[in-house]
Amino acid sequence: MPENTTNRRLDQPHLGRTRFEVDPDWFARLSEKVARFMGTGRFLAIQTVIVIVWIAVNLVAVSLRWDPYPFILLNLAFSTQAAYAAPLILLAQNRQDDRDRISLDEDRRRAERTKADTEYLARELAALRIAIGEVATRDYLRGELDKLAVKLDERPVRQRVSRPADE
Repeated sequence: MPENTTNRRLDQPHLGRTRFEVDPDWFARLSEKVARFMGTGRFLAIQTVIVIVWIAVNLVAVSLRWDPYPFILLNLAFSTQAAYAAPLILLAQNRQDDRDRISLDEDRRRAERTKADTEYLARELAALRIAIGEVATRDYLRGELDKLAVKLDERPVRQRVSRPADE
């Protein structure tokens, strides 16, 4: 029996042609790339060279005049470029606004977490200070021992207890 060399399963019916899958975000990414390129000096330089060559060819080369002096075709090309450039730039700006909004939300959440952590640490520090205030410190014990030594030195001699030497 020959092997099934296709990836199609024989126990399921054939649904016809496979669907053409398109990334829904590809046009937005393309518009961002175009908008970024249109905002560069390279684009302005290329466009300037094209305009200069266009005008020079139409003024000098008599046999190649496809757009005489008022340069209506050149104006039409600029109008078409502007008609497409504006929406592409707006689409790129909208995508940038969405990215900025997400970034601001993340920053806001991070700031809230940091504030909550700081408040928690402040409460813990205050609790530790209160707890330490109730603990006998070295200086406190030294002061109390000094007071007790002074009181012991001020007692009369007969109240002092003599101890046997073997203890």
